[in-house]
Amino acid sequence: MFNIELRNRALKIKLVAFDVDGVMTDGSLTFDEDGKEYKTFNAKDGQGIVMLTKSGIYTAIITARDNGTVKNRFETLGMTKLYMGQKNKLNALKELTEEFKLDYSEVAYMGDDLPDICVLKEVGLACCPNDAVKQVKNICHFVSTKRGGRGAVRELTDLIYEVQKLSV
Repeated sequence: MFNIELRNRALKIKLVAFDVDGVMTDGSLTFDEDGKEYKTFNAKDGQGIVMLTKSGIYTAIITARDNGTVKNRFETLGMTKLYMGQKNKLNALKELTEEFKLDYSEVAYMGDDLPDICVLKEVGLACCPNDAVKQVKNICHFVSTKRGGRGAVRELTDLIYEVQKLSV
C-alpha cells in the first residue's frame, strides 16, 4: 500500500509535529465582533493524535499564531508539547529534538504553507494536506489525499500507526 521509502521513513518516527491553520483546521479564520478568534477542528484527526500519543509517540504543535483555542485543543488531546507564536519554526524543532534526544530523521511534520518549509526540509518525514501550496507539496514525502482540517492529520497518523504496528 505504501511505497518502500515512505514505509522506511514512517518506521523511524518517534515524534509527530503539526502546524495548525490549514493542517489541523481548514485554514479558515473566524472572528467575532470583539476580535476573538474561533477555529474548527476535525474529531477524527484528533482521535488519530490521541492514538499516537497513547502509543508512545511524542506529539507537538508548532504554530506562528498565539491562540487560546489552540491551547485548549492541545490540552484536550493530551499532546506532548505546544509551541505558539513561532515566527521561526525551526527553533521549536531544534528544542524538541534536543529535549527528547531525537535526530531530525525521527520526526514527522505536517505543514501547508511557506512558513513550514524550513521545518519540512529538515525532518525525516515531511507531510502536507492535499490543499497545501505547491512549494510545500513539491518537497513532501507524504501528500495526504485529504484537505487540511478534513482528515489529512488522521491519514498521516494512521500511516504511522499501521507501519509501526502500534497499539494503544
